[in-house]
Amino acid sequence: MSGMRGFGPAEMPRAANLCRPVPMVAPTDTNATVRELFDQHRELISLPVVDGTRALGLIKRHTFQSEMARPFRQELHEHKSCVAFMDGQPLIIEADTSIERAAKLVADSRSNALADGFLVVRGNDFLGVGFGLDLMRMVADLQEAKNRQIMQSIDYASVIQRAMLHTSQELLKAELPDSAMIWQPRDTVGGDFFLCAKFDHGVFVAMADCTGHGVPGAFMTLISSSWLAQALERDGPADPAQLLGTLNRKIKQSLGQIGSRVAGEQSDDGLDALFMWLNRRDRVMTYAGARMPLHVLHAGAAAVTTHETDRVGVGYVATAVDHRWQNRTLTLQQNDLLYAATDGLTDQIGGPRNIAFGKRRLRDLLVGCRDMPAAEQAAAIMQEHGQYQGQHRRRDDVSLFCLRVQ
Repeated sequence: MSGMRGFGPAEMPRAANLCRPVPMVAPTDTNATVRELFDQHRELISLPVVDGTRALGLIKRHTFQSEMARPFRQELHEHKSCVAFMDGQPLIIEADTSIERAAKLVADSRSNALADGFLVVRGNDFLGVGFGLDLMRMVADLQEAKNRQIMQSIDYASVIQRAMLHTSQELLKAELPDSAMIWQPRDTVGGDFFLCAKFDHGVFVAMADCTGHGVPGAFMTLISSSWLAQALERDGPADPAQLLGTLNRKIKQSLGQIGSRVAGEQSDDGLDALFMWLNRRDRVMTYAGARMPLHVLHAGAAAVTTHETDRVGVGYVATAVDHRWQNRTLTLQQNDLLYAATDGLTDQIGGPRNIAFGKRRLRDLLVGCRDMPAAEQAAAIMQEHGQYQGQHRRRDDVSLFCLRVQ
């Protein structure tokens, strides 16, 4: 079945592909002929009865042999018509029926078609007999081919997603040399994204955690990052709160949350985000967030300060279309350290007590590695995170941003 790869729906195997060349009998043939055929073909499960080109039924080996073994049955019926022991209502499947549909018909059949077989016809013409083992093999091969195609598509989507993020990573390195951005999707593709854009007086950095992970999350990142890029081009980077509001409206429009009056029509999806405008001329950062905090370790400070942001997510049904997020400002000093992380990092279960990694553990870790360059800090944090996770399954996508102010 490896030849299924790349086939369109019209080329996929049908019930006709299940037909096996088997002996057949006519209604005028006797049970003696049936017995001889079963003796000659030990592998034969059922024998079709065909009148010209029209299928009448199936003679099942186990039924026939059981009946003929009863006292006096052989003497009474050996020279009589074979229809005496024929199943006159076997499962009949049209030749052009898809394999998936054929499997459903076999599963739903009151006859034991999976074990005894079924008739395959085209109109009124008999084509052959299909058997359950062949059907199961073909269904398994089809599923394997579909899974392979899906994984190839997801792998290619991952290439596209990583290419989009790579542009922002390269710009971040060029404009903010002592910085790092870690992006680790739980699956091949992920629901986290970041964006970095250069402007005359500074750099705009966004980190976002979209609903879900895997393919659904990746779709949300595509929608969200596209609308954000358009909003940045039109409105500029200086008002992160306004950008959050614009993105909120655009996502709600894209997901049909505006104007829909039918319950269940809306998709309750959205994102948590932190938008940061670093004005290098004035050494001031303006930021706004939706359920994503900013962690700051000021030069010379003994502990990390966590700046919580608005507790309203972007794009969700419960979020008003005209909701306004709040801008906050932070005066930057040389060697200040700024951190942001999606909740996949802090929510990961692990450690000896099987509890979440947590914000406190993250803050302590940040203090411990503060003297390292940003890239080394990020690597140390992710190494500690991986060790803490241990044998537990990764729960979510993980993203981490680290910047030392120059």
